[in-house]
Amino acid sequence: MGRMSVTTSPSTSSRRARGSIEDRVDVAIVGAGLGGLVAAARLAQAGRRVAVFEGHYVAGGCATQFSRGPRSARYHFDVGLHYVGDCGRDGQIPRLLDEVGVHVDFRPMDQDGFDTLVFPGLEFRIPASTEAYRARLRDTFPNERRAIDRYVNLVEAVMTAARTMDRGGRPALRDWPSLALAGLRLAPHKNATIGAVLDACGARDPALRAVLLGQSGDYGLPPSKVSAMLHLGLAGHYFRGAYYPEGGGQVIADRLAARIEALGGAVHLRRPVEKILIENGRAVGVRLPPKAGGAARDVRADVVLSNADLKRTLLELVGPEHLPSDLITRTRDYEMAAALQITFLGIEGALAGMRATNYWQFDSFDMEGFYRDDPTGPITTHGCYVTSASLKDPKNAAHHAPAGVTNVEVMTVVSGSLERFGVSPRDAESWDYRKNERYRAIKGGPRGGHGRAPRRHVPRRQGSRRVPGVGDAGEPRALHGRDGRHRVRHRRDAGAVLRQAPGLPDADRGAVPLRRLHPRGARDRRRDVERQGRLAAHREGPRRHRARARLTTSPRWPCSR
Repeated sequence: MGRMSVTTSPSTSSRRARGSIEDRVDVAIVGAGLGGLVAAARLAQAGRRVAVFEGHYVAGGCATQFSRGPRSARYHFDVGLHYVGDCGRDGQIPRLLDEVGVHVDFRPMDQDGFDTLVFPGLEFRIPASTEAYRARLRDTFPNERRAIDRYVNLVEAVMTAARTMDRGGRPALRDWPSLALAGLRLAPHKNATIGAVLDACGARDPALRAVLLGQSGDYGLPPSKVSAMLHLGLAGHYFRGAYYPEGGGQVIADRLAARIEALGGAVHLRRPVEKILIENGRAVGVRLPPKAGGAARDVRADVVLSNADLKRTLLELVGPEHLPSDLITRTRDYEMAAALQITFLGIEGALAGMRATNYWQFDSFDMEGFYRDDPTGPITTHGCYVTSASLKDPKNAAHHAPAGVTNVEVMTVVSGSLERFGVSPRDAESWDYRKNERYRAIKGGPRGGHGRAPRRHVPRRQGSRRVPGVGDAGEPRALHGRDGRHRVRHRRDAGAVLRQAPGLPDADRGAVPLRRLHPRGARDRRRDVERQGRLAAHREGPRRHRARARLTTSPRWPCSR
């Protein structure tokens, strides 16, 4: 099968925004994030007429980049994808991309420390190996060997279960012993938070607990609220290796979109979906809002697959009038996790000692307090995350920043409340909040570890300086789009994650009672365990089912940070 190796140009994005739209397709997909794009590619490859509708001016969701500066000194900054796991030679992600005829080169990060945790008086590098990780934890915390072994055993159990599910179908006979052992280890913790699991493991040392929880910023929740299965699955995902896509996350989206079009599908940009059409209890298509003074446009479809946020999909695009009251209540109960504020920097000169790693800086070992927010006081921060595309992808350094300049991105957790930033829901919807002086003042305020870490904790920059005009604080992601669509990590009961894991019974599924509508967005079915590296739809999916059949799942990209 041929491989796509092109990168979409601005003119291609413009063409996608102006392209003609068919009145009927086999499958209409809401949202051009990586999940929607992979689903579209698989369906188009199976011979289905597919149309993807996206409100943004570029496809990719969190796997997009934006540019700044003149052509002679151009910067490209990643919005959301800063590293991804399981991209080795036999990795799940390259294999799934290959299946739809897309090739992306992934460059390994520092495999002896792809994540570097920096606490007061302690630096800990997370290696891409559970055995190396176990040994390093034992060396650092010699009095906590039993707790360490119990925790690492649980991580390995989740990795075993995830790898078995990745292969699809009935497990081979040789896999049953390891799968059974994994199930026995995980069963007592299926409804637990990771905080409770650490208690059960006997991890009492605050420094050890902080190290084990050091990647929690990837899901944005404190240990008392996040599912143990989500946390363990995310950790296991990166123990298969941590990588960065050469050219940045946008490359993945561009090549998927090009592949969809090569297969006869369509990707429509700047075309948000206003409504999912429901007739007689089934989805029959989507409605697009008026454009350039024209009328609203209906596109009929045999199947509608929504890769948008579940809460928005059900309560706005479908509408409560089509849903049972218990599902409405359950959906309204979903809550946003922490938001992120990002500062994008260009640093002239060498960053002495800085590696192809992500630096996680914390002001203390109190991981619960890291997410604590006093709604009556000013917005404060307790640490940050620092990464550099220039160092992770030296082959394409000139793409990420001009010659002699290093691209650096600094993120911190902030409140996701619009009110805390002095912004109304209406202003957030229209983007008018950027002109709000109160918002601009607050946005410049939450520095704390966010501003200090590049100076105090990342290795010293010798003879370097910030490039004027590049390092303005980025927007908090909670304000980007309706309902914070660029930062969707949600709280639910911890056990729901394991109950909704691929291949497990759907007893608590809370399925949408509408035929041929399949919401698979960021909040859907609480399936955060898919961050273990499950990118694709069911392996049999579109190859086995006709266009009129049910799509049982949608791709997810373990897009981190």
